[in-house]
Amino acid sequence: MRVKAFMLACALATGAMASEIPVQMPVSIQVPDTFYHRPPVKKRCFTSKAVEKQIKDMHSKLVEVSPKLWQMFQNSFPNTLDTTVFPDGDRTFVITGDIDAMWLRDSGAQVWTYINYIQDDPELAKLIRGVILQQFEFICLDPYANAFLNDPTKESHWATDYTTMKKGVHERKYEIDSLCYPLRLAYQYWLLTGDDSIFGELWQNALDKILALFREQQRKNGTKTSYKFQRKTHVLHDTYSNYGYGHPSKACGMIASAFRPSDDSQIFPYLIPANFFAESVLRKAAVILEKVNKDAGKAKECLALAHEIHKGLMENATVVHPKYGRVYAFEVDGFGSYLLMDDANAPSLLALPYLCPELVSVNDEVYQNTRRMIWSEDNPYFFTGTYEGTKIGAIGSPHTGLDKVWPMSIIMKGLTSNDVNEQRECVDLLVKTDAGTGFMHESFNPNNPADFTRSWFAWTNGLFGELVIKAYGK
Repeated sequence: MRVKAFMLACALATGAMASEIPVQMPVSIQVPDTFYHRPPVKKRCFTSKAVEKQIKDMHSKLVEVSPKLWQMFQNSFPNTLDTTVFPDGDRTFVITGDIDAMWLRDSGAQVWTYINYIQDDPELAKLIRGVILQQFEFICLDPYANAFLNDPTKESHWATDYTTMKKGVHERKYEIDSLCYPLRLAYQYWLLTGDDSIFGELWQNALDKILALFREQQRKNGTKTSYKFQRKTHVLHDTYSNYGYGHPSKACGMIASAFRPSDDSQIFPYLIPANFFAESVLRKAAVILEKVNKDAGKAKECLALAHEIHKGLMENATVVHPKYGRVYAFEVDGFGSYLLMDDANAPSLLALPYLCPELVSVNDEVYQNTRRMIWSEDNPYFFTGTYEGTKIGAIGSPHTGLDKVWPMSIIMKGLTSNDVNEQRECVDLLVKTDAGTGFMHESFNPNNPADFTRSWFAWTNGLFGELVIKAYGK
């Protein structure tokens, strides 16, 4: 059933275009439909009344700013619900868009866009509940895997990787954030709905797997752990060094990982933004364990691990830059080596106040110093170009090469800004560089936005909607 639904979604995303504003929209709000590309109502994967109301409420705020912005908001904000979610009983499978697999990170981020609407939409709450349960189930299957198949009888494209591949696993690139996004989503779902039924045996088994993995990857017993990964590839960042074990590390309380959120291999084992994220969600898990499961012992274990990570961050995460002062490093190894850069994918240094506002404030001095550094050519993955007289600069990624910037970084710059003018400048830039598609992409050439990667990338579409609401919704 899911496979057929995915095929339908692919056809819609690549070929189907609605020729007019949806029937529920009043005639008075119609604008030229050049950039309007939502699938017809009857062919959408899921429709949320609360999300549709938000779209209608934004019309008067956007159409006078730019008819194109209004059309792009309609396309992008509901894109995950329109094309990528497939409920099946009490589970919901979520594809990333143009890849028919479910990433723990992407799926958690994709539906997060709608988390604040679930109190007004029980069906949407049910859908997201299904995502959480599906994520827990996948974590129990293999906590080291980052992506999973919708049909466990299928063989993954990456089945020949040199690692312990299981049926149902699409890819086994170990990333800390793959385990953080589900915990963040479950905690917020519970806060907003009061539904603690998701925290049963499946939750407890998944959390046990997460805690065991995090403890192992603190690497107190050395760099060689039960996880290793290698791939036959001509792309260096698609495999892992030292025969699959990675760069040597010195135990420091933080959690080591092999791959970044971009699915690219790390240079140094301790990824700073991912460790902030891990500390944040472990503290949230402790609250659930204490208040719902009445398990003070395991709550204490989560808090103890969070404290060790925090101590490791305080002792290793910052360095003094000669130009910017004290800043956050991107990766460290515990021996004193560090990498100064940022990658567009989240968790990133730029995204810290978005993902972990209780740990890193937008106004924090070290964060602001870091922000100035990474949003400049002192970040080796900050690229610039000129398009139609506009100078464009944004953060890219090794994942897409040396000539492309990511809309996600522009969006995240706006989402982590308290300046509405800066937020709107980010929106304007994104509207100008859509290459006439009406959607966001993974990356684009700042000299030629028509040179882009991934025409169907639901996570970034949803994030764009979040930014538009933040910039123009009040």
